[in-house]
Amino acid sequence: MRLPGIQVQHASVSWEFNRQIVLAKRSSTLNFMPQNEGKDPFLDPLDALMGDIAISIQLPPGLRAKTDDRYAAVRARVEREGSPLQGLVVRFYPQGSMAVDATISTRGTDDEFDLDVVAELDIDPDADPDTVLDTLYEALKGYPTSRGVERQTRCVTVYYSDGMHLDITPAARLPGGGERESHIFHANPDQGASQHYHVPMNAYGFAGWYGERTPLEPRFARSFNDRMFEAYDLKVRADAEVDDIPDQVPLIVKSVTTVALQLLKRFRNVTYAGTKGRIPPSVMMTCFAGHVAQPGVSLSDMVILQARHMASSIRRATQRGEKVFVVNPSFQRDCFTDRWPENISQQEDFAAKLTDLAEGLVYFKKHGASLEEMRDWLRARFGERVISRSLERFNRRTGAAVRAGGQAYSPRGGLYVPSAPAIIGVGTAAAVRSPAVAASPHTFRGDRP
Repeated sequence: MRLPGIQVQHASVSWEFNRQIVLAKRSSTLNFMPQNEGKDPFLDPLDALMGDIAISIQLPPGLRAKTDDRYAAVRARVEREGSPLQGLVVRFYPQGSMAVDATISTRGTDDEFDLDVVAELDIDPDADPDTVLDTLYEALKGYPTSRGVERQTRCVTVYYSDGMHLDITPAARLPGGGERESHIFHANPDQGASQHYHVPMNAYGFAGWYGERTPLEPRFARSFNDRMFEAYDLKVRADAEVDDIPDQVPLIVKSVTTVALQLLKRFRNVTYAGTKGRIPPSVMMTCFAGHVAQPGVSLSDMVILQARHMASSIRRATQRGEKVFVVNPSFQRDCFTDRWPENISQQEDFAAKLTDLAEGLVYFKKHGASLEEMRDWLRARFGERVISRSLERFNRRTGAAVRAGGQAYSPRGGLYVPSAPAIIGVGTAAAVRSPAVAASPHTFRGDRP
């Protein structure tokens, strides 16, 4: 089967899923040597607890290690001999959360993860959307996975038994456009051809823009990744004298902006669990986060900053009597809010939820709270299972410090050096302050798969 307007230019192109977008931008900063670059970003108990929440929603290192092989295997399937797309695959490249290192679990109870890839095809960018998506589905149908392959409105999803979903979005380069400015294809199989259309997109350019605005933060990255490897019982230290992750171990999360974004996406998922229809798109939230990126800010302050910025941007649009309008900074024709919000009331509801989160965190930073109070408040906003995991790690780490005669947190949030070993339990009044439910599935642009 051939698509209309196809002109084959090259049959094979080298594989490129090493997030070259971001890595190329950061190549000058990756080879850093310092072991001590200021205070530990998780000395404050609120930041430590939120860091543990972020670790609970991360793509586990074991699954992350499988992504390259799975992208390569899917591509090989699409362009295999006899495939309707044989000879038409120009390149595969990551988009969305995976391209900016912001992937989180999509469900709070079963650890599922959506990963996004663009399949750039050598086809007419104005080809019939329904035909393009059906052809990609035909190329992937029968792919050896226990959970199957499903054709969606803008992509084809491959499901894996370990909870990973791979969303493959077909795209075609626009003639005369900038690098990787493309059309993707919208065709809901339950709707008629009159409702199918082409969507301008430049995921590559957007990932590069975000990467430039969120440079590597060595001290934060080392502390966060050290905690994450510890949470998964991975032995990464060279010897007992090394306090940080060795230089040869790849840093999975590199900036406080991205971890704060992950927390806000998780908050969004839990907040809209069980609701029907579209939810605020991750790509919009990522754009807002990129605009306020400030290296060196504490994690809790960055969550507050992003939440307030999103809420105020939405409310300014409401004051104008308009739906919020967010476009790709690298390609103005690529609209991130083309399908959400559906109305002004919907965006105002999200702004109110963001404000509630920000103001709650500000209150805890100013006044403190018992760990029980904080647990209950966080549970309603980030989910039962995630909070249980996070508090378990928080208490285990604090207890180990107490037993070792090291530092722990006092009842008002300061550092505590005990005279005798003791363990701080979940029910004790270890306040959290700072000086300065199951989640629903979604796609990067906010719609249900």
